[in-house]
Amino acid sequence: MDRWAGKLYLYAALGVLGVAGGLGGCTSALIGATATAGVAVAQERSVGQAMDDTTILANINHHLLQKSDSLFIKVDVEVVEGRVLLTGNVDNPEDRIAVARISWQSRGVREVLNELEINDQSDLRDYAKDVWITTQLKVKLLGDGQISAINYSIDTLNGVVYLFGIAQSQKELDRATGHARNIKGVEKVVSHVILKDDPKRAS
Repeated sequence: MDRWAGKLYLYAALGVLGVAGGLGGCTSALIGATATAGVAVAQERSVGQAMDDTTILANINHHLLQKSDSLFIKVDVEVVEGRVLLTGNVDNPEDRIAVARISWQSRGVREVLNELEINDQSDLRDYAKDVWITTQLKVKLLGDGQISAINYSIDTLNGVVYLFGIAQSQKELDRATGHARNIKGVEKVVSHVILKDDPKRAS
């Protein structure tokens, strides 16, 4: 499944369920309970927070698609505890700013980490390489008994690995970062992972 098809599938699924439509109260709670409860139990996020993050993600993708098919395709969005990570590439600085503004419009957003690149010239070979790196890193994290892999999100663009999520400790984060740096083709590792006991989580 390519990037466009994958994003449309996710957005359509969330839209059908009503998350992207901004439905409130009982509907959102029912959706969140069925779609996220099983995963959230094993995560550092509460079930309620996982539901909120799913709603934020759906809303941002909804507004990106409304503004531009191109932005919807090119921008990858991750949300953890109201923190939004933007990766991918856009055509100009104005688009980079516009995507950040769209992200802040969603209720519950606490922080926007804008890692969008401008005028990316990567081709299909670069994309395939990035997918390979992401897959290899996911396998390494899952295979490491000292890392709670479910709490990490990974995105790779032009050999730059972006880590996002919640680490149990600095030692765990260092292990995850080390795995990323040891994968062939990785140019740099950018971490936006927050520690489990970071005071900002309670703010």
